[in-house]
Amino acid sequence: SEGMLAEARRRLPGGVRLVQARAEALPVADASVDFLSMGYALRHVSDLGVAFAEYRRVLRPGGRVLLLEIGRPEGRAARVLLKAYLGRVVPALCRWTAPRRRAGQLMDYYWDTIEACVPADTILRHLRGAGFAEVATHRLLLKRAG
Repeated sequence: SEGMLAEARRRLPGGVRLVQARAEALPVADASVDFLSMGYALRHVSDLGVAFAEYRRVLRPGGRVLLLEIGRPEGRAARVLLKAYLGRVVPALCRWTAPRRRAGQLMDYYWDTIEACVPADTILRHLRGAGFAEVATHRLLLKRAG
């Protein structure tokens, strides 16, 4: 989004090039990017295979992709806990630390879209299908036992 790019421009050093584009059609040359990231947006990509092939095209040898995504919890108890956290705790913290009227609305949207999140195994399968060799996930919350 333009707002996210504006914030990144404000915080990052001047030499960092930021580009707004669709994941499936990046306006950059082949093998011209060292690092590519996408945060919490895979549910909006129409074709992961096309997007990840495009990522592979633009990355230099040794380049890296970092995908941040939230997954739908597998168990009922985990879903209830996460919904309470995202629906009540996070909005309350947002209002307390940086009062904003729409914090609750944002968290409602966020929770509602969790149903459309792409499962980790699907992401890994498409990354491998696009030719990425070293793919892995790292779960930060509600880790599965075993």
